[in-house]
Amino acid sequence: MLPLPDALIWGALALAVLLCLARQRTPGLLLLGVALLAALALGRITPLALLISFAGLLLAWRTPSLPAPWRGVALGLVLLWAIALTLHLIPGFDNLRVLDKVQAGPASVPFTLYLNLDKPLIFFGLLLAWPALLGQGGPIRWRPLALLVLPLAALLLLAWQLGALKPEVGLPHWWWLFAANNLLFTCVAEEALFRGFIQQGVASRSKPWFGILVASLLFGAAHLAGGPLLVLFAALAGACYGLAFQLSGRLSVAILLHFLFNFAHLALFTYPLASR
Repeated sequence: MLPLPDALIWGALALAVLLCLARQRTPGLLLLGVALLAALALGRITPLALLISFAGLLLAWRTPSLPAPWRGVALGLVLLWAIALTLHLIPGFDNLRVLDKVQAGPASVPFTLYLNLDKPLIFFGLLLAWPALLGQGGPIRWRPLALLVLPLAALLLLAWQLGALKPEVGLPHWWWLFAANNLLFTCVAEEALFRGFIQQGVASRSKPWFGILVASLLFGAAHLAGGPLLVLFAALAGACYGLAFQLSGRLSVAILLHFLFNFAHLALFTYPLASR
């Protein structure tokens, strides 16, 4: 279990994410403010980091109302702010380490998990700067959407055949912590950036397939630290998430598919990789 003060911070942050995903933006942003102020009081964020966070959110809030020439500049600055948060380049965030070199199973490599305070801010900033972030809704194309499970399953099987993973069925005792963090903080932030913002932004100026392609390639490039094989796998998985967004008109569907893929990896194979 998390220490009670920290549980209050990340509990408020999780609820803020859920409210904003449910298009209840005002109460969600109020809860975000509560989470950040609690983090400041408990020493999880410095005044400088809080100032940079609020400055980015304020710029994002003003962006949609700016005239055309300046709106593009503001969107670019918000994107740079989001990338800095993704790469943990903004100092002053004391992200909570909740798992330290644990193994999901005997054949898995050791794994460390942090509850990030900086990366989830991407979702809120992009939601303010790009009001269409959550998608336009409309009818869901269920049949092609369900078929996306097949290429994602094939990716896990291919990783097994290449020796990166091994079958290892079962869940560690900390699975719930992994699930909550991966769903509400990791997948939400990544899908907001790559599908909600980049894919939609590119598609609005060209074709939907080109938006999916660009977002998928950038998603793969974001995994460059894991090596070329991970870059390729992430790009292919990103294409599936992009198609899920396109077929459903809802960012939440892409988030859910992304999470289910990651959770299947944890439940059925070595996580994050097989030990040699």
